[in-house]
Amino acid sequence: MITIQRVRVRWSAAARGAQQANLRRGLSCPVPLPASLPMCDVAVHEVLYNEATGYVRHDEVLSGGVERARDVGLWLTLEGSAVIVERLPGRAAFPRDRGTARLFPLASGQVGRYRANFRFTFTQCACNPSWFYEDWAVHVANGPVEPERFIQREPDHDADNRVHLYGGTIRPAGGSRHR
Repeated sequence: MITIQRVRVRWSAAARGAQQANLRRGLSCPVPLPASLPMCDVAVHEVLYNEATGYVRHDEVLSGGVERARDVGLWLTLEGSAVIVERLPGRAAFPRDRGTARLFPLASGQVGRYRANFRFTFTQCACNPSWFYEDWAVHVANGPVEPERFIQREPDHDADNRVHLYGGTIRPAGGSRHR
């Protein structure tokens, strides 16, 4: 069983200021997993905090085979008892899509964390760019985990792909970190 939790925080271009940033600060952190996740190849706990709903938490549980990971922007490859976790290309306007990227391998019992942020556009037309932003924290466990696992312990692997979405300098070095 592979357990995934993706926590997303979404806001509009109008909510980029400091006051709004204070409202969403700390929301892209792991939360307890539902007490009874379905027993299947892949269980996904999708969490969304959306500015449009006052940052009220919305939870959804998805289940299925390894293809279910695509719903949260991941590609999983099974190699024996290990899982290779890759990021799929997405529809973000920024950062520019660089194709599929390997995030980390997970041995049985290991947990990985992938953090990223994005700027999306509601339309495909450059003549009417309506932007929104998302900050992601994705935890992936190769095996079943207790509900508090993502909160209580540091991951075995950490891929931090966050970028500065408003221009200026890029975040300090950090990139991917494996322990």
